Amino acid sequence: MPDIVVMFFLLGLTAGIVKSDLEIPKAAYDVLSLLLMLTIGLKGGMALHGNMGWHLLPELLSVAALGFLIPAVLYPLLRKVVGLSVADSASFAAHYGSVSAGTFAVALAYAETHDMQIGGQVTLYLVLLELPAILFGLLIFNRFSGERASRSKSHILHEALTNRGVLLLVGGVIIGWMYGPSKGAEVTDLYTLMFKGVLALFLLEMGLVASEALKRVSLDKIRVVLFALIAPSLLAVFGVLTGQWLGLPEGSVLILGTLTASASYIAAPVAIRSAIPKADIGLAMLASLGLTFPFNVLIGIPLYHSWIQ
Repeated sequence: MPDIVVMFFLLGLTAGIVKSDLEIPKAAYDVLSLLLMLTIGLKGGMALHGNMGWHLLPELLSVAALGFLIPAVLYPLLRKVVGLSVADSASFAAHYGSVSAGTFAVALAYAETHDMQIGGQVTLYLVLLELPAILFGLLIFNRFSGERASRSKSHILHEALTNRGVLLLVGGVIIGWMYGPSKGAEVTDLYTLMFKGVLALFLLEMGLVASEALKRVSLDKIRVVLFALIAPSLLAVFGVLTGQWLGLPEGSVLILGTLTASASYIAAPVAIRSAIPKADIGLAMLASLGLTFPFNVLIGIPLYHSWIQ
């Protein structure tokens, strides 16, 4: 059977498809997402306690390089095979080069359930993949559109670095690293023990949102649909091979592969919407949240695990 948290996603997806009146209040969803980001950061920071060093630099630089490589590989495919416009191709390249924190949380829960060894630095992968991909997407648009993005790279970088998700992730890592699993236990235990419970409710809402995105599926979008379902498995290869080349533990390889297979539906849409007004953000959300996210949660993560084994 799938991990129990995945069943909450299916519950939300089913509720949305049958047009139930089930709804997570926006304030409650905001609290859940904040708790999830902070808990992920704390768990990573506590795992890094006493283990930080220059030996991590090659690994972190290699992960950041993937944030540039994936959009560069995807853009010509999106332009020539999927047939998207320059603006939408740059947008999709940024979305799929970037990452999904929700998918990361599911992969982390899966790895913990299967007692897989995980390096504390995996939390840093989120930021290291997200920022380069968004910036490179803007560079692609500036290069091939003959126009300039409406927001400068410095503005986009500032927004990306100061959004609440990144602040909570990085802040949680720093706090967890400073205090470790024992010194701050009276606070950190509260978050880490309820991680799966918070994730389950978060996925319930993601199921509802995904069902709304799926309503946009139509025959004229068949190439986008196929891309969103095929791309994750292909992109996961980048992460899995990189993780194995670096000699990472099994859990870290799984998480890196899952991240490269994922697509952003929070940070990238905000950045691209303001920087490339011509891009169809709804189409990108259909692909990333409506199709790629469910694929990774329901099929992808166990599939990538089987590859590693």
